[in-house]
Amino acid sequence: MAEPKSAAEQRAERLKAALRDNLRRRKAQLRGRQDPPKAGETPETGETPETGETPGTGSEA
Repeated sequence: MAEPKSAAEQRAERLKAALRDNLRRRKAQLRGRQDPPKAGETPETGETPETGETPGTGSEA
């Protein structure tokens, strides 16, 4: 039978698994953010650069 792993080896395996899961999660988030912004909007806020207002919130009557 295999010898039981030392505490350091167990910790290293847990760290390796956590880092791998974190990388997968970050890649999935990045893929979700790959959608291009609509024409005339800044990618960070969705505001129009000229007015600084979010589209559809102006005082239109």
